[in-house]
Amino acid sequence: MRWINKVFSAPLSVVLLIVIQLFCTFFFVSDVFTDYEELGNIAADRFYLVMEAVASLSLLAACIFEFRYLVWLSRKKKKLEQRLDIAKRAVHEVMEHHFTEWQLTGSEREVCMLLVKGFPIPEIASLRGSAEGTIKAHLNNIYRKSGTRNQAELLSVLIDALVGDFEPARKQRKPGAMEAIAE
Repeated sequence: MRWINKVFSAPLSVVLLIVIQLFCTFFFVSDVFTDYEELGNIAADRFYLVMEAVASLSLLAACIFEFRYLVWLSRKKKKLEQRLDIAKRAVHEVMEHHFTEWQLTGSEREVCMLLVKGFPIPEIASLRGSAEGTIKAHLNNIYRKSGTRNQAELLSVLIDALVGDFEPARKQRKPGAMEAIAE
């Protein structure tokens, strides 16, 4: 079933549809020329030929637009994936810096990484092939070394390191009616 998903992936499906539309466009355009040669200058059929030509050209314009849009989307996706990779590396570097600063052991680093990813203790134990008690002991060491008390505080420390000294813009408060009277 995986090969079906690869064959019918969104970009490939859209390209396939564009190719089919282009085939139809060339068929209709050739039909317009054939009809024009057969009908000549008969006034009654000119409207039909003009409408068929407009429809064919509209289909061609739609194909061109779809292709250009697909290329634009593909480029945008590539840029977003590159930015995501950069962000992932930055997060990893910040975490590794803190792990080194806290002097975590290899096992504690691994447990901490899984904890940050949101895995519960039983799943961490299962992934590592350890007992839950061992994971809890690692977590106690991590919290002690990091100066935190629980997962929320640990995540807060790491997130604060990522966003830096961000402070939201404070709105200037207008004096209320009571404050205006007091002045």
